[in-house]
Amino acid sequence: MRKVLEECPSCGGEVEITRVSCTYCDTEVTGRFAPCRFCRLPPETAQFLELFVRNRGNVKEMERELGISYWIIRSRINDLITDLGFESGKQDELASQRQEILERVSGGELTAGEAAELLGRLQ
Repeated sequence: MRKVLEECPSCGGEVEITRVSCTYCDTEVTGRFAPCRFCRLPPETAQFLELFVRNRGNVKEMERELGISYWIIRSRINDLITDLGFESGKQDELASQRQEILERVSGGELTAGEAAELLGRLQ
């Protein structure tokens, strides 16, 4: 069975579900229904959420399974929170800025001292 459409395939506008039917008894219900917030997740994000739940939220286990850093996982969790429509405001922005600084250190663009100074300014 296919996933519910999240947007109009013609214009990209928002869609609503107007009819659902039972595959067992053929009962049909007509109305105006919104898809659930999880249905709207991109496939990659939904797979990440499944992995997160399967690992009981243990980021260390996710690091091992995915082979990516803690900070990348934290960033993806923040993206997931945003995709689900939950607002985490300034904390998300700070976390994103911290991650960017740390990635610049690992990429050789910044020294540890420069990073410490930048991180200190974010407080």
